[in-house]
Amino acid sequence: MKGAAGKNVWALFLLILAGIVLGGFLGSLSEGIPALSWLGYGQTFGLKAPVSLDLGIVAVTFGISIKITIAGLLGIVAAAVIYRFL
Repeated sequence: MKGAAGKNVWALFLLILAGIVLGGFLGSLSEGIPALSWLGYGQTFGLKAPVSLDLGIVAVTFGISIKITIAGLLGIVAAAVIYRFL
């Protein structure tokens, strides 16, 4: 699947996903360093407790929680810049 500029949309998706993961990892690592603790600042939203659906034969549990940090946002920006130069 190609985008308007002829680039692969899946490559952009994977780069953004990698940026989120690496940014979140760096944000959690930098929480202990006073000069870089602002990278771990963020907001968590989602379901506090998982929601369970038990139908007798099948039991399904739903749950999602997303934490957005400054480091994660910087990772997304870095991924978009890298994608632009591909």
